[in-house]
Amino acid sequence: MSDPLPATEFAGLPTAALSDAMDRLALPAACQGIKPLAPGQRLLGRAFTVRYVATGRPPGTVGDFVDDVPPGDVVVIDNGGREDCTVWGDILTAVASQRGVAGTVIDGVCRDVHRARDIGYPVYSRGWFMRTGKDRVTVSDVGTPVSVAGIRVRAGDLLVGDDDGVVVIPVEYEQEVLALAREIEEREGAILAAALAGSSLREARAAHGYHQLQRAADPR
Repeated sequence: MSDPLPATEFAGLPTAALSDAMDRLALPAACQGIKPLAPGQRLLGRAFTVRYVATGRPPGTVGDFVDDVPPGDVVVIDNGGREDCTVWGDILTAVASQRGVAGTVIDGVCRDVHRARDIGYPVYSRGWFMRTGKDRVTVSDVGTPVSVAGIRVRAGDLLVGDDDGVVVIPVEYEQEVLALAREIEEREGAILAAALAGSSLREARAAHGYHQLQRAADPR
């Protein structure tokens, strides 16, 4: 496996370009249905993975794992897409933010959304709902591979989020994805510049290969 790149190498790259780059490699990346809690937020960091399951008797714990999240990591919670109970609220938001956690991604819902919005803590989820997950779900695994909207996420994988949603970049493909995303951004910038300078959009796109930017040359 390749060594991870500094996450800052991906700062400023939009999820659209990263998703196109992953398409070019014929790899799944985009977490469909996972949306930002507030407009203008940005997420960048490595995954700290957590899996929830339906609770048994006696009920288990729902959030003490936050004590173990390294600063700069992103909490990635797999709650199986459940929208009937929350797995993230204001206490977790406040503690995570104070400790330098980079944000939270949930295949499920959160609550106490005012807190995250007020302090600018990035949360991406399927939505929000006030009903507690206590006595309904419990943490079953920490640090193991999880699924977010059908995308596999391993501890240490890179997550990038913006207004368009979240993409997951496996460590072993980071260098390829970074190079392709930069190329895509450069070529799309050239298309836009040419069109705004008087070229027809059709001609500008044809000149810079717009319709091939995301196309996989060797489907896997």
